[in-house]
Amino acid sequence: MKAWLIANHFLMSKKFSELTDWLFQAAKAANIEMVLMSNADCLAFLGRGGVDAFKQYHETLPDFVLFWDKDVRLATYLETLGIPVYNSSKSIALCDDKSMTHLTLEQYGIPMPKTIIAPMTYENIGYTDYDFLTMVEKELHYPLVIKECFGSFGAQVYLAKDENELLEKVEQIGTKPMLFQEFIKSSEGRDIRLQVVGDQVVASMYRYSEIDFRANISNGGKMKAYQPTDEQIALALECTKRLGLTFAGVDLLFGEHEEPIVCEVNSNAHFKNIYDCTGVDTAKQIINYILLEKRNHRC
Repeated sequence: MKAWLIANHFLMSKKFSELTDWLFQAAKAANIEMVLMSNADCLAFLGRGGVDAFKQYHETLPDFVLFWDKDVRLATYLETLGIPVYNSSKSIALCDDKSMTHLTLEQYGIPMPKTIIAPMTYENIGYTDYDFLTMVEKELHYPLVIKECFGSFGAQVYLAKDENELLEKVEQIGTKPMLFQEFIKSSEGRDIRLQVVGDQVVASMYRYSEIDFRANISNGGKMKAYQPTDEQIALALECTKRLGLTFAGVDLLFGEHEEPIVCEVNSNAHFKNIYDCTGVDTAKQIINYILLEKRNHRC
């Protein structure tokens, strides 16, 4: 079986390359002939003769693509060629944009923090007034959370404690898409990450921080292995199903009565920390699941 593993050409840090190397080795161990490619090595050719041109550069198309990137345009193109892509372009797009994640899950009654999506403005115009923030303050109260719709590792998540901090942060974010959420006080500095592959939660960890309202390891948080409840497992699986994901990292908060609340869903969740914490090899789990699905499909 032949496969492509596609990563972003312009993310060259060890933090990302070690994951693609890990996935590559897992595929090799499963006797999959996998080729590691970047999105710059695999350009989408459109229009007259586009497909023929693409095939000149890639004489043999893979049986599937493991898409470890967020280049949804390329993922969509590969799907138009009839190549199975994991995760799909649609599910990657839904997870990459936090507002679209919440809009999708809202349709199915998934529990999440009270959320308000900022109005869209144009880059050359910006916000000519901030009157809409009055509604945000009224509905969410302080402190409240501000999130850029596109971001990773908690780096684009902020806490505003008053009107001045809210306005300052919104002005700083500028015209980039953002949303506002109620601050779940009962989950301050703690959450859980559930690693989902197929229809199973294969690993989970409890993340906690004594120095930040965010529990992300990248922001100084700590971690330990965690046994999720049936309710937490069911919610994580429901999220991945509704977002069309084959594999994902689902982050859950703790409500006032410890009930699970969805924080976000990651289509390309980094799995080194959860491996260090639990010993579960997510790369192996992903490869084995795709193999099983391909075999079942042939049957």
